[in-house]
Amino acid sequence: MENRVIRIALIGDYDPQVTAHQAIPVALGLAAEHSGLNVQGQWLATECIRADTPLEAYDGFWCVPGSPYRNLEGALRAIRFARERPRPFLGTCGGFQHAVLEHARNVLGWSDAEHGELSPDAVRAVITPLTCSLVEAIDDIQLREGSLIAKAYETSQIREGYRCRYGVNPAFEQALLKHDLQPVGHDAAQGLRAIELEGHPFFVATLFQPERAALQGVLPPLVRALVDACAQGQA
Repeated sequence: MENRVIRIALIGDYDPQVTAHQAIPVALGLAAEHSGLNVQGQWLATECIRADTPLEAYDGFWCVPGSPYRNLEGALRAIRFARERPRPFLGTCGGFQHAVLEHARNVLGWSDAEHGELSPDAVRAVITPLTCSLVEAIDDIQLREGSLIAKAYETSQIREGYRCRYGVNPAFEQALLKHDLQPVGHDAAQGLRAIELEGHPFFVATLFQPERAALQGVLPPLVRALVDACAQGQA
């Protein structure tokens, strides 16, 4: 087991000042200790993700916080690869937002779908400012029983922290969720906080930042689940 290498692409633009970016290597290290596997996270700057980027070299993908990314199209290209291949995928905070945007454009065919942070006046901004900003907020989330995320946490009620100002535009939420994209986590006000892709071995995205728990020495359940899914994909 110790010789097995799990390579996870970290889709995003590394910034040492971002708390989540500080936490991610720690979280992967904790997952490595737990699994007995050699887990290697490699930062994949969005501006470097092109059509010829060898994404097949990675066992899994994690689209990390820190948007707006330097290259929106690069981030969406990597997410699409993970969705279509299919490879295990985790999106947190900005990763959640861009997983939704990728689905809108490439599954639903909404070529005019935009992220409101970059295109605030777009007719079809599927990601828009939250009614209440979730910057350094902590809240309860109800998980759908039987979902991948509920299995990872081993409970249907969790409490997690955010550093986020944008979420799914309520005007498009129902249409976005008509196909394989499943709502699996809501806050007390019924705000959508977690999604999964039905029919995919592991495609989970959350608006909250579970990786931060690693800075307190706690292995985030979703990071453990991502690594486990990558290992199963190698089997």
